Amino acid sequence: MKRSWINSPYSYSLGMFAMMVPSQAFSTFYSYYYVEKLGLGIGLATLARTLFLIWDAVNNPLFGYWSDSTKSRYGRRRPWIFGAIPLFMIALVLVFSPPSAMSQQGLFTWFLLSLLAFEAVATVLWVNYGALFPELYRGNRIRAKASAIQQSYQMAALLLASVLAPLLVSWYGFTWMAIIFALLFGLCMLLSTLAVREQEHQHEGESLKLGEAFRVTLKNKKFWIFNLSNSFAQTVNGLISSIIPFYAKYVLHLSEEAVSILLASVFVSVIPLVFVWYPIIRRLQGVSAWRLSLAVYGLSVVPLWFGHDLISGIIAGICVGFGLAGFLVTPPVLNGSIIDEDAMLTGQRREGIYTAVGGFITRSSGLISALAFFVVGMLFGYVSGDEPGPYPEWTFRILMSVVPFCLLLISFLLSYADRFHFQKPDGGERLP
Repeated sequence: MKRSWINSPYSYSLGMFAMMVPSQAFSTFYSYYYVEKLGLGIGLATLARTLFLIWDAVNNPLFGYWSDSTKSRYGRRRPWIFGAIPLFMIALVLVFSPPSAMSQQGLFTWFLLSLLAFEAVATVLWVNYGALFPELYRGNRIRAKASAIQQSYQMAALLLASVLAPLLVSWYGFTWMAIIFALLFGLCMLLSTLAVREQEHQHEGESLKLGEAFRVTLKNKKFWIFNLSNSFAQTVNGLISSIIPFYAKYVLHLSEEAVSILLASVFVSVIPLVFVWYPIIRRLQGVSAWRLSLAVYGLSVVPLWFGHDLISGIIAGICVGFGLAGFLVTPPVLNGSIIDEDAMLTGQRREGIYTAVGGFITRSSGLISALAFFVVGMLFGYVSGDEPGPYPEWTFRILMSVVPFCLLLISFLLSYADRFHFQKPDGGERLP
């Protein structure tokens, strides 16, 4: 393997592409497949998803701790990733391959167990893959570059999955869609992981005990402020994606076919715009660039309020793409500084547990999104497509612009709850 490919941001980012393609297809179709196509009751489906979230909350920190505690000649993260690759492929196919003619109880059991298996293996992959970033790339400049490349790969994966998954389902069915994406994942993830070389000196020393590891992590104020702030911004990502179909119908008065154009205006624009943020991050450094990205993201959702047709919607979507690009690129740089300081204070590189706990905090943003939808819908009388109420346009104009602006304002203000000064090895302080 060529030396230029080893630990390259391009080879590492291929792992993001590998995981995002099947993950996007999974999140888009798993509930629809079981409820709409197989007839699983909505109550049983909700129960399975609740248990799924509880399991996610439990296993994330544990997998992070176990990853940090691993010692092998091949590194700490690579053995976990190599072991998880075939298991992830199997779990993805099993989710979309239940036996035929199952009872409600049998279908529920298959749904629940396949979800738990898929989530557990996916957690192993995400925790260990994410933990490699701050170890492989040291310094704000290289982290900014690597983050920009990684996010462009992520957007490409989202676009590919959004376009290809529905076509594969219509041509071959859900099982073959899962098989094809599993094979694509396996090939790309294997190539990415083979190109990774962890730093041997990071694995020396005695690991912290489980209780001590959690105590030190949970006492880190910078970590909490950073992730709580990001959780509000992360809510905006999910909220905008889920509201776009409603926004297109009730605000822009477009057909369902035009939804893909609006989505493309956001996601396609992100790919080149992440590289616009790269020189900004190099000039401002970590914390200042992160705060600027939150402010710009907040302002970028304002044009959505003024959307009234396809053209204005596309222009507003590109504006959102610029704000989203900044938010996607800047957090890994500051997160790396938080982990670097922790390593200096504890003598341990604990990327795994920080990645796991931080990931759980930000994923909890889905609860905020669901609550926002419910509250605004109740205020304006929106119940469903059959009962949209008297003011559906106001419902989704507010959900697309006002609510995201407020959430990002909270995120921006929270970012100032700590000075984010980092200790130098000699005991001094520095800005990231």
